[in-house]
Amino acid sequence: MSENNYPIGTPGLPWTSEEKHQWFNEQTIKRSYQQDVVSLINELTKDVDIEQYSSLEYDVERYPLFIIKSKGWSAEKPAVLVTGGVHGYETSGVLGAIRFVKTLANHYSKHFNLVVAPCISPWGYETINRWNPNAVDPNRSFYKDSPAAESAAIMAYMNDNNINPIAHIDLHETTDTDNSEFRPALAAREGSVNKNWNIPDGFYLVADSIKPEHAFQTAIINSVSAVTHIAPSDNNNQLIGVTQEQVGVINYSARKLGLCMGFTNAKYVTTTEVYPDSKTATDEECILAQVAAISGALDYIIAK
Repeated sequence: MSENNYPIGTPGLPWTSEEKHQWFNEQTIKRSYQQDVVSLINELTKDVDIEQYSSLEYDVERYPLFIIKSKGWSAEKPAVLVTGGVHGYETSGVLGAIRFVKTLANHYSKHFNLVVAPCISPWGYETINRWNPNAVDPNRSFYKDSPAAESAAIMAYMNDNNINPIAHIDLHETTDTDNSEFRPALAAREGSVNKNWNIPDGFYLVADSIKPEHAFQTAIINSVSAVTHIAPSDNNNQLIGVTQEQVGVINYSARKLGLCMGFTNAKYVTTTEVYPDSKTATDEECILAQVAAISGALDYIIAK
């Protein structure tokens, strides 16, 4: 299905700074990062260490960026990075990261140094957006001299603190608005033709095609399947236009595409994709699916 009638720009022509500014002016604040996210992070201070690693220049007071680290940091333990809210509109990734810390960090900190960045894109969280204010997608911007401040900030923190994780779990969602808003907007911005894909009905993973770690992904799928349903493939054995590597798993070229899961040298990497628009899914189920994905990943590594 094609949809080219996006209200901003001229079909076939990429956006200039004028169209990007027009797009920004149409965005509105719909929820509060401070009330919804920062307040939950502050509740964790007794059990974990919390650091402000940066703030976003759009509003430095409104958008501080936080890292949550397990106590008892030790050079003898491998590090694990969990990221959420790279796309701010993907709510369960943000809340799932925090819920994991609240409920399971104490258990897993015996085995790992945990590093959790629960909301990398707080402006995107507040405006329910995939992009940042400059119409840049942070999850295509994890590379040197990144055009996205959100991406650059977490990369700088990991580099400056010499943290080289064994695993990186990046928490995302695929929503119906991917077809109704975000893909049409992308095509309009690029001056290309949009072709919507079938939105998978259920949970799936995106692995790195360079290091897919088949058994690792399987362990996560098995863990999540106890919480929510795994997305079936379409008639072409595909999910979002990509052939399945196994049930519920597709592969992307993470570093080439500038994806968050590709910016470290971690051996075990994955991007979760929860489906919050399912007729059977609740907000709580989506959060628990993210937690199950993290725990499934870490249990696999412990067993190895």
